[in-house]
Amino acid sequence: MEEWTVYLSGEIHTDWREQIKAGVEAAGLPIEFNAPVTIHENSDDCGVEILGAESDPFWHDHKGAKMNAIRTRTMIEQADIVVVRFGEKYKQWNAAFDAGYAAALGKPIITMHEPEHRHALKEVDGAALAVARTADEIVQILNYVITGELRGRANRAAAE
Repeated sequence: MEEWTVYLSGEIHTDWREQIKAGVEAAGLPIEFNAPVTIHENSDDCGVEILGAESDPFWHDHKGAKMNAIRTRTMIEQADIVVVRFGEKYKQWNAAFDAGYAAALGKPIITMHEPEHRHALKEVDGAALAVARTADEIVQILNYVITGELRGRANRAAAE
């Protein structure tokens, strides 16, 4: 089977990425994962750490955002599928931007969020090819699109 590249964008405060990776490994799917820098301090401070301090917070953030964009854009461009997770605690404006960038490139997008965010994310979900609530649903979607198999049917058939 050909290896797929999946970019995991979005919220960095929970273990959703690890849950997906564990499910994919258990399913034996040929997937390489990429993601943004998920250490918040590194992502925020990379620009000033490398290119020099800024007294104005706008320029501090601007330097970091530009450097992070090098990674994000490159990895989204290389991805076969982009998964975008919107968490409960913070507004992930960067994740919405990632989804828009992926959509502009014609990349298949899967969004993942809680039902209460349905209205706020209606345009992002409208561009997505699937909208999931859990990491397990993401794993099942990836399994289906890569193998063409439905995990639930295989489990039911084995039980019969």
